[in-house]
Amino acid sequence: MKKNIIIFLSVIIGAIVLRYGFSAFSNFMQSKNMMNKPAPNVSIQEIQNESVIRSFEAPGRVVSKYRVDVLARISGYLQKSYFKEGDYVKAGQVLFLIEPTEYSNAANVAGANVKNLKAQLVYAEKQLARAAELVKKDYIAKAQYDQLLSQRDALRAQLASAQASYNDANRNLGYTNVKSPVNGKVGIINVTVGNYVSPNSGALTTINSTNPIYVTFPLDSNDFQILADADQANNKNRKVELILGGGRKYPLNGVQDFQDNKVDQSTGTVTMRATFENPNNELIHGEFVTVKLYSNNPVEVPVAPVTAVLENQAGKYVYKLDENDIPQLTYVKVGEQSGDNWIINEGLKKGDRIVIEGLQKVTPGKPVKIISQEEMMKLKKEQITENKKENK
Repeated sequence: MKKNIIIFLSVIIGAIVLRYGFSAFSNFMQSKNMMNKPAPNVSIQEIQNESVIRSFEAPGRVVSKYRVDVLARISGYLQKSYFKEGDYVKAGQVLFLIEPTEYSNAANVAGANVKNLKAQLVYAEKQLARAAELVKKDYIAKAQYDQLLSQRDALRAQLASAQASYNDANRNLGYTNVKSPVNGKVGIINVTVGNYVSPNSGALTTINSTNPIYVTFPLDSNDFQILADADQANNKNRKVELILGGGRKYPLNGVQDFQDNKVDQSTGTVTMRATFENPNNELIHGEFVTVKLYSNNPVEVPVAPVTAVLENQAGKYVYKLDENDIPQLTYVKVGEQSGDNWIINEGLKKGDRIVIEGLQKVTPGKPVKIISQEEMMKLKKEQITENKKENK
């Protein structure tokens, strides 16, 4: 029994030694092969600064500059409606007619009263002028003149009051034509012809102005700071472009004319607004768009070739050479593209050296052989020629 236990333990120990001994030998051979393998050829480039106009993209929403409720300013029965829901209307266009007869009659009566009082005042003025001459010659008493003067002044006051009443009556008559206060698109009609309406009836309909029109958008606070640093005091009337659904560019540029004075702590963004001309009513209230905002001033920023910037699950990165010419994986934050380059917001500065050719053969922390781009191009051509020969 004891002998069997010893044999069993010997087998187990032998298996362990064999397994890990082989693994160690395998690792040794791999390390030896790696040491004998020549360093891969790479080309490098020194990071330079470029003067660029910065641009930033953000989601935006089209918002009417004015959203106006159309109200009745007088009371009466709604006689006519001159538009359909969804129509585009112009400022001053008549939308509804309130039964005008009552107001027309009132205006006529008030007008007749004004006309009558004017005639009386003309006669009173003549009488007063004649009395003034007579009182100078002592043909009439001063008291008689004063009485005519009082009558004339009373008529003037009556005429002023009558004129005000006539103006009110005419204004009310005008209010029987309910007009659009702005250019815009009409919403839902809240009343039907035949209903009695008044100033307390609420909105008869609502109009969203369409030209000009606003686009509001949240700009990331980091991008906002970059923009502020670029423009300094020149921070008004920045150019804005719009990308509509399907990737189509809106034909007219807008102007950024408002920025909030605080960062929204819940989103980390600053609310911005741009104004666009919208002559063909192409932009619709509530529509979602993509905004592209440009800085006013050019700024010096580091750039790196698009082809030199790789990406993994952790983000975008480059191979930056350290002081010993060893490539190190370095994560970067990029902005927008400028030609064939990425604008680098974080991770690289002017003077840094990065690998731009031979990237697929680089192992971070392992030596590389640095050659010129001309040599790299020559090697690529030779490899292509060799591959063609092998395929024949």
